[in-house]
Order: sequence, then C-alpha cells, then structure tokens
Amino acid sequence: MSDDVIVKDSNGAQLNDGDSVTLIKDLKVKGTSETIKRGTLVKNIRLTGNSGEVECNTKQVKGLVLKTEFLKKA
Repeated sequence: MSDDVIVKDSNGAQLNDGDSVTLIKDLKVKGTSETIKRGTLVKNIRLTGNSGEVECNTKQVKGLVLKTEFLKKA
C-alpha cells in the first residue's frame, strides 16, 4: 500500500485507517440480499490503496469494500 494516496469522503474530509464513517445512502450489497441502510456507522475502516474505496466489516457483511462517494467521516 502506498502512503501517497489520499482518500477523501463525500465531503472532502481525509480518511485514515481506523476511522469511523457513516453511510449517506442505502446500499445494496452485490451477491447478497442485504441492504445497508443510510446512517449506518461503520467503524475501523481500512484503506485499500485505491483513493475511491475503503474496506470494512459490518454486522451483516464481512470484508466489504465501499466507495468513498457514499461515506462521510463520523
């Protein structure tokens, strides 16, 4: 993972490993019948090296990759 990739949320706030984020939109999870609701708090995110994605675990789905355009820093 390179340190020069800056990951920002939908409001432009910089995200770091271990941050907590909130979903700003209901998201359907591909490959499952699960929908993660707007306002869901996701703790302890991990940066993937891609400036548009973060990896996390939710109560419903483990190893989930979320696009940063649907997140805001909590």
